[in-house]
Amino acid sequence: MPNLSGKWTQSQVLSAGIAWYKTPDAPTSVSGTGGNTETVVSFTAPAFTGIPVLYQYVVTATTGGVTTTATGASSPITVTGLTNGSTYAIEVKAQNLAGLGAAGTATATPTPPPQIAYTTAGTFSWVAPAGVTSVSVVAIGGGGSGGNYDTGSGYGGRGGAGGSLGYKNNLTVTPGASYAVVVGSGGAANGGLNYNGNAGGNSYFIATSPLGTGGGGGARGATGSAASPGGYTGDGGGNGGYGGGPGFYSGGSASTGAGGAGGYSGNGGTGSTGSASGSSGSGGGGGGSSGGYNGAGGGGGVGLLGEGSSGAGSAFASSGALGGGGGSGGQTGATSNGSGGGNNSAAVGGGGGGDSYAGTSLAVGGNGAVRIIWPGTTRSFPSTNTGDL
Repeated sequence: MPNLSGKWTQSQVLSAGIAWYKTPDAPTSVSGTGGNTETVVSFTAPAFTGIPVLYQYVVTATTGGVTTTATGASSPITVTGLTNGSTYAIEVKAQNLAGLGAAGTATATPTPPPQIAYTTAGTFSWVAPAGVTSVSVVAIGGGGSGGNYDTGSGYGGRGGAGGSLGYKNNLTVTPGASYAVVVGSGGAANGGLNYNGNAGGNSYFIATSPLGTGGGGGARGATGSAASPGGYTGDGGGNGGYGGGPGFYSGGSASTGAGGAGGYSGNGGTGSTGSASGSSGSGGGGGGSSGGYNGAGGGGGVGLLGEGSSGAGSAFASSGALGGGGGSGGQTGATSNGSGGGNNSAAVGGGGGGDSYAGTSLAVGGNGAVRIIWPGTTRSFPSTNTGDL
């Protein structure tokens, strides 16, 4: 029977095709760009979105019968939680109060970034991704820790040496094969008086890799020689900076500075001796720290993204000694009784500052690190396409 009431039901409105209560048209120009366990979906809004106005877009990514959904108010929309290497069917639908409209479609394959960084001390296993046959690698050793106050001589402790840096380019790897990665820890602190600092650990990647060796631990007081870093192997790099020489006594016991981490084409800065400043790093290396009466600063760390500006040495301060500046985007060392700059993905390898009076030195060395980038044929250290991609 005809509807003679003058009022339309919802089904009658929809069947009549009234424009203001229709679902939207399909979005156009849909594309999906694969990222690391995600895809970024871009699209052009449909010509007709309906009235009441559109209030969101719904994006689905489906593979193997599993669907992941994301929503957003406009393009682009990122769908996360996907599996790298799987190809996903992408659908984008506009939604208004009438419901979801027609779908615009595309495909996308999430892929891991062409790089990985290991910044936690330990032994790891890296598996070469499919299609990867060449890599470039940089390795930085852990910095040495600072020495403690020597009650026998009345002299403050010495700062630790910085970790050395080495890199090697265009190393051949086999897709699917597993390779050992070792990250050296920073030298540990020693409790109590009259202790020398501890050396940092070595960092490396497979047998033919660069070897960024650890820095030597600082000696206590006026005994022994200045803390010296290990060397490095590879296509290039730099040694960590030496820790400062013998502690000194001038109106009160004072510690000496710590060495900065090695650079990509030069050495880390040397820690200060006496009331001098620490020296600056070279070739992108970390700066050496200054000493002081309340403990020395930590040596500067170094970044993992390729060679940048060198870290500046810090000036002597009777209290609150400053850390050496970070090189190549690395961290500045901590202040008094300071740890070496590092312990994160941005900066590693600085030496720990020497201790003056305190019974327990807090001056641990910065951890080492290993960073792998690919393809090694087009990305190489010290600075060819070495940034994050």
